[in-house]
Amino acid sequence: MIGDDTMLAIAVAVAKLFELVGIAAIIGGALYAMLRFALAALSGRGGEKAGEDRVAAFRRMLGRAILTGLELLVAADIIRTVAVDPTLESVLVLGVIVIIRTFLSFSLEVEIDGRWPWQKRAKAQGQ
Repeated sequence: MIGDDTMLAIAVAVAKLFELVGIAAIIGGALYAMLRFALAALSGRGGEKAGEDRVAAFRRMLGRAILTGLELLVAADIIRTVAVDPTLESVLVLGVIVIIRTFLSFSLEVEIDGRWPWQKRAKAQGQ
């Protein structure tokens, strides 16, 4: 069987891995969005309307990268709180982090899609 110290070390390593992947998702997604935006702007086709579309596409890609990174960072916090440091204080901190992340997630979703997440589902079910 695996000992407690080994399980704790694995949990810490997995939490760190999730943090690194979350940070990489945000940075990689932001760089990718900037590259796509720059390439589209350099092509210079379409006039002012295309410029607005490029900005909207950039914001959507960046928002999705941030959302993905936040999800992974929260997963790391959950692993760390439940497996590594299960104290009342760490659970309360995790609760605050999840509330903030949920607010950010909803805000980004509205920015990306222009509607609340539950409106998308209701519209799809009505069709």
